[in-house]
Amino acid sequence: MRVLLALGGNAMTNAEGRARPEDQIAAARVAMAEVADLLGQDVEVVITHGNGPQVGNLLVKNEIAASVVPPVPLDWCGAQTQATLGFVLMNALDAALAERGTDRRTATVVTRALVDAADPGFIHPTKPIGRYLPAEEAAVLVEHGETWEDRGEKGWRRVVASPEPRRIVDADAVRTLVDAGFVVVANGGGGIPVVEEADGSLSGVEAVIDKDLGAALLARTLAADVLVIGTDVPHAVLRFGTPEAEPLGTVTVAQLRAYAAEGHFASGSMGPKVDAACRFVEQGGTRAVITDLAHITGAVRGDAGTVVVPD
Repeated sequence: MRVLLALGGNAMTNAEGRARPEDQIAAARVAMAEVADLLGQDVEVVITHGNGPQVGNLLVKNEIAASVVPPVPLDWCGAQTQATLGFVLMNALDAALAERGTDRRTATVVTRALVDAADPGFIHPTKPIGRYLPAEEAAVLVEHGETWEDRGEKGWRRVVASPEPRRIVDADAVRTLVDAGFVVVANGGGGIPVVEEADGSLSGVEAVIDKDLGAALLARTLAADVLVIGTDVPHAVLRFGTPEAEPLGTVTVAQLRAYAAEGHFASGSMGPKVDAACRFVEQGGTRAVITDLAHITGAVRGDAGTVVVPD
């Protein structure tokens, strides 16, 4: 069985959402202990991850230093966090494998994802990122070419495009490593967004690819059997935040799509995970599971979390 494990960026922080280095290392140890157990059961695992909190930290550094050094482009932020989180995850997994006496090699691939330069998101960026700033501080970043919007009393906030990922550019490298027996960390943050120029070359763009849609695309590209979306809650929930809240167990794609149409899943949190899980199963995956880090092994078996199956 080949499993694509997608770790949410918030799942790589502590319970209060802090993303200090020690918090991320501790969270990685929890997740990679589960992965090491799976590898001991002869399951192939490919790992991807979110990077929202980590990119957010880099953006704060950009803002603070904008009057001194040019801000780092958003695609560079993606590349930096892919490498950093890959390093953290490999260290945690190597340690977990050593404890179990399991001999497996690990690798991280800094991974690009092709997007369409004509994607509507580039015309009207809507994806908010980073923190709110007062007008005078936002103006410094606007001078560097960034797009910021006045959000009223809270201040100004940066907005960027969130285009649909079309192709995992570096999929062949990932596949080669997986076939050679490596546990690979790839396509973090949904992939570094690139567009194809007229001469066929690739250029990075200021955009954010939804990490869950990127995970579904990577899983399909690598012919994974199961997609596990690891987040900070054990299930998707109907009527979340109300006295009638109901955790979802096993559900068909059609049922889950219907729940989504009824507005049960917020667009900025559970909504993309539900969409990604449905896409993966609709396009041939055996099942997709949404759960937390502590239930990854059960999710692979299909007896933990919200399990999405074909109709």
